[in-house]
Amino acid sequence: MTSDVEAMKPGLVSEENRSDDELRQLEQDYRSLHDKAQRLITERVSLESDVNKLKKRTARLDEEIRMLKSPPLIIGHIQDVLNDESAIVRSSNGTVFQVAVNQRLGLSRLKPGTRVALNQDTLAVTDILHDAWDPLVSGAELIESPNIEYDHIGGLDEQIEKLREAIELPLEHPELFIKVGIEPPKGVLLVGPPGCGKTMIAKAVASQTNATFIRMVGSELAQKYIGEGGRMVRELFSLAREKAPSIIFLDEIDAIGAKRLDASTSGDREVQRTLMQLLAELDGFDALESVKIIAATNRPDILDDALLRPGRFDRIVEIPLPDESARKSILSIHVGRMATTRISMPRIVEATNGFTGADLKATCVEAGMVAIRDKRSKVRQADFTQAIQIVAKKRDSGPSSNASAVLYV
Repeated sequence: MTSDVEAMKPGLVSEENRSDDELRQLEQDYRSLHDKAQRLITERVSLESDVNKLKKRTARLDEEIRMLKSPPLIIGHIQDVLNDESAIVRSSNGTVFQVAVNQRLGLSRLKPGTRVALNQDTLAVTDILHDAWDPLVSGAELIESPNIEYDHIGGLDEQIEKLREAIELPLEHPELFIKVGIEPPKGVLLVGPPGCGKTMIAKAVASQTNATFIRMVGSELAQKYIGEGGRMVRELFSLAREKAPSIIFLDEIDAIGAKRLDASTSGDREVQRTLMQLLAELDGFDALESVKIIAATNRPDILDDALLRPGRFDRIVEIPLPDESARKSILSIHVGRMATTRISMPRIVEATNGFTGADLKATCVEAGMVAIRDKRSKVRQADFTQAIQIVAKKRDSGPSSNASAVLYV
């Protein structure tokens, strides 16, 4: 009996071992299937996310296609608002209609002159548009300020002080003028020979002030068709009021500000219309509270008297030819940036009598070119002497000379 039981034990042990092996194999299979299921779940979540992204992109593309296929809208202007549901509009072709108004636009924003979009079929007002600016006017706003400071301008300390008092002070501290009980100057006119620093001062103002700076050349306002120049002037001041506080710089204002005579051509009459619009904006019913004007010209003798009277350009700042101290200041600024050796500043200042600021800068450039031509890294006194002779020869010959070889040495 005992022997029979002992004979059965190896069989039982082998069966138990086989059961353990099968159990371990089942556990391994379970873990493998569990890991595979987790991977499949992760892949499904990733695929669902990709599908959602594709659906959103498809919806966005469908919306863009729908917008591209939608009929165009007509641009018009509100003439009058009759009631909460209708208004009188003038379309882009000049025709006047009574149309329906979309209630969601906000009727308080619909005023005579408002620029709106009209449905092509029903001409109903569907949207309110912002005012459109001429590209020349909208592009006149200075985005990046010039890298010029007041310290870079020599010999014009008094003129810069007058300009800052009339332009920057009213914008930065208007309460001072309210306390004193006076109205600040509207604008400053810079006059003086070419090359004396009028435009450079305006660049320094644009760089130093926090106000919006809008620059425009007078010749850009002289347009071909009737009313175009006046419209651009009106939009220029309207843009300045919207961007206030702002500064308008009109360079070469004599292009549109010449004295009004009996014009013989339509072009002259159109320039006069532009001037009259400018006069109206400077001294019209619309106040220029936070808008200041700087103008520059080298021909003040031909400007119209109405442009020069007080109330328009309250300050006329003359930028003269630099005297001895001014020439020394200007040369110190330019020479201070150069690599020089053994130069006599008083001799250079004395030799440049009658030079403008531009001539002095050209002298420094010519002196540097002479040194470079001789393969030297520093500028000497002899280089400045030669440069002064070159610039003086160009000034004395002038552009009226027939010998072009004299101009380009």
